[in-house]
Amino acid sequence: MTVRFALYMQDKHPIPYELEIARYAEERGFSEIWQADTRLARDCIVLMSAFLTHTQKLRIGSGVLPVWTRNPAVIAASWSTMWELGGKVDGRGRVMLGLGAWWEPISSRVGVNRTKPLTAMREYVEAVRQLFTMEEVTYQGEFVHLDRVRLDVAFGDTSLRDIPIYIGATGPKMLEMTGEICDGVVLNYMVSVDYIREAVQLVEKGAQKAGKSIQDIDRPELLVCCLSDEDPAAAMLEGKKLAAYYFATEPHIMKASGVSDELLGKVQAIMGWPATEEDYIKASKVIPDEVVRNIMAVGTTKECQEKVAQYIDAGVTCPILYPMMDDIKPVVDAFADWA
Repeated sequence: MTVRFALYMQDKHPIPYELEIARYAEERGFSEIWQADTRLARDCIVLMSAFLTHTQKLRIGSGVLPVWTRNPAVIAASWSTMWELGGKVDGRGRVMLGLGAWWEPISSRVGVNRTKPLTAMREYVEAVRQLFTMEEVTYQGEFVHLDRVRLDVAFGDTSLRDIPIYIGATGPKMLEMTGEICDGVVLNYMVSVDYIREAVQLVEKGAQKAGKSIQDIDRPELLVCCLSDEDPAAAMLEGKKLAAYYFATEPHIMKASGVSDELLGKVQAIMGWPATEEDYIKASKVIPDEVVRNIMAVGTTKECQEKVAQYIDAGVTCPILYPMMDDIKPVVDAFADWA
């Protein structure tokens, strides 16, 4: 299977620089950009639209949009609009829809009750997929209620929207359901290679329920890449700072990769939300190097390439590289040349 390479954008870098890098990555043969719906910092739809207008061939996906924040009909309309905006390359649209279940503490602080995430996710996927057919949809679920709704394009292209749907899944039940009902899974970052092997098996189990094989399910993975040939120690520090953030805010991801409760507790005692740069630096001092190397690509070009190769071997079809250093070009160059 041919391996694609992608970039993941959050809010680490200035937007004009990210647009420049998107064009550079396209020139170097990268296939796609996945844009985070970053906490309450950057909206994925705005940035996806910008990437679509600043590039010619790159496919652009959300990595991932929280389902609780938008009505499914509004989601379908937004992606339909971006589908029009991006046009087609090699006969297919350029946009992908990645959905997620959001996380704490942000959801409860803005009044969202994340009850029954599996049910909610299934309903959103089913409803949005039906809306992408451009036919009239009635859907009565526990979370989704559509009464004779269609994407009522009056003057434009009314053909089917060929927009693949992904779920950003971490837990075993969500992974299995993703294989059953989706075109692909956006595998999480800050996880070990062993976790990815197990996750792919769960996705395959779900695919088989629907009469599909694992080859029918795309398996891109968000993958942190802290790369510096000049200063590998600085790359390690950046990796530790990001790890500290996830230890504090998404401990379920860390536990999935075997991080001990004791270490989680140490980091959580230091980190707040939102955390300060001082918190990150202080917390990084209690995180061992080997923990960071277990969950991301960090260090020199060669070290990062070797780590990414392990994730590919575990079943990842497209590493979505999240560059943590200020200069993204060495990451693009390392994997464009390597591929």
